[in-house]
Amino acid sequence: MTDAEVYKVMTGIVVPRPIAWVTSRSRQGNANLAPFSSFTFVSHSPPMLAIGVDTKPDGAGLKDTARNILDTREFVVHIADYSLLSPLHASAEEYPAEISEIDALGLRSVASSQVETPRLLDAPIAVECRLNRCIELGQGPTRLMIGDVLCFHVQDSLLSAGKIDTALLNPICRLAGPNYATVGQILQR
Repeated sequence: MTDAEVYKVMTGIVVPRPIAWVTSRSRQGNANLAPFSSFTFVSHSPPMLAIGVDTKPDGAGLKDTARNILDTREFVVHIADYSLLSPLHASAEEYPAEISEIDALGLRSVASSQVETPRLLDAPIAVECRLNRCIELGQGPTRLMIGDVLCFHVQDSLLSAGKIDTALLNPICRLAGPNYATVGQILQR
């Protein structure tokens, strides 16, 4: 199988995938926004998140997100709800490095509290991170960016007894191809 064929099979097998909607900033201060569905938490003590960032599809080097995180050692992970599906999908398009997807898509941002990278005002959850390490994997290579969580921003309405109410959050998940899903029915055992 070719790399492209393997990618299509793997993204069809590992579903649904949570989406890290990541803001980063360049050394010059330009904000970048992009979604990544290779994303999970890797430790809760201390809290750490990981995102997998491939090289550009045309093989022309690092994506802006990877370059920015390696340069500034910080990023903010957002969880988008259904109301943000259109701008989330649009932010996956390739923009020139000097163009902020936040501005181009008409999104609102605010200053973060622990990092210089801005966070999205309308995202129900934002997690400020400092790069702990970057691990190169595969032939691409994919860069596994592991971040130490510095701060959580969670809409008050989503918290119940110290836990996130997933049904209220209604996060967008990634499926194969251009397809997304929400959590849907939640089963309890």
